[in-house]
Amino acid sequence: MTFIHPSVPHNGRMGRRLPPLSQLRAFEAAARHLSFKQAAAELHVTPTAISHQIRKLEDWLQRPLFERHTRQVMLTGVGQLLLPVLKEGFDAFALALESAAQLPAASQVTLSATPGFVSFWLLPRLGNLRSRHPHIHLQIHASTEVARIDEGEVDLAVRYGRAAADGDEQRPLAVERFAPVASPRLRLRRADDLRRYRLIHYEWRRVSSRTPTWARWLALAGIEHPDAQGGLRFNDESHAVQAAIAGEGVVLAGQVLVQDLLTRGLLEAPLHPALDAQGYFLLRSPRSAPRPAVQQVGDWLAEQFLTGSGRTRGPAQPS
Repeated sequence: MTFIHPSVPHNGRMGRRLPPLSQLRAFEAAARHLSFKQAAAELHVTPTAISHQIRKLEDWLQRPLFERHTRQVMLTGVGQLLLPVLKEGFDAFALALESAAQLPAASQVTLSATPGFVSFWLLPRLGNLRSRHPHIHLQIHASTEVARIDEGEVDLAVRYGRAAADGDEQRPLAVERFAPVASPRLRLRRADDLRRYRLIHYEWRRVSSRTPTWARWLALAGIEHPDAQGGLRFNDESHAVQAAIAGEGVVLAGQVLVQDLLTRGLLEAPLHPALDAQGYFLLRSPRSAPRPAVQQVGDWLAEQFLTGSGRTRGPAQPS
């Protein structure tokens, strides 16, 4: 089972105006049985306690929920409206809690990676992980933020060019190389062809002399582009790659990152040279290291790179 958690906070209603849960539980049980006595037996309280909680709920709603007779209670229209909603909600609570209780904590692994790495490298390979380790429940945290390995928020993190904090384990996965990639529809064949197309840029969180930029690549290739600093700009690499797939221009992309897209023919990398850049690293906190599931996911990630699953063909050599 895989859960992907976006880093953007939920934009729904931040607060709910609800009565106490004890009042809702008392009403739902009494309404389902049409009996305060049977509801009391189910919830292990007295019928008086059930009656008291329902009175409080009726005061909160300022509406009666039951028609009370000598030996019988009947739901009012408001009660009939509330019962199916509350019953469905409590059934969902029970199912979720049962599932959570049965989920072995040791088999849960939280992996943090950038949105681009998750979308283009990790997702196409999750089926392989699931077949190899069906007992592992992977929770994916897609974010460009610093992975808080030392605070226990995640078990593993894959980052590009990221050094580990003191005490954290760092495992090199692959060195990345950057080259122009574009949709096959553009028919990009020679470096001179770049002048006809818009360049796609994306922001880097940290810029150094080794940052793979269009300025570096064009200088290395000896090409002058009429709009090298313009073009299309994104603050996220995954959006830049998606724009290239859509034929909006040419992006300078990591060959490891887009390997699956090249294999599937959604992109092509026909131009030489490629910029040698930094690499991908697997980070792991010592507190997570002893857990077998964490070790298995880490070994699987390293194996995918080592065996060629994380590699791609390089850019074509000039003819």
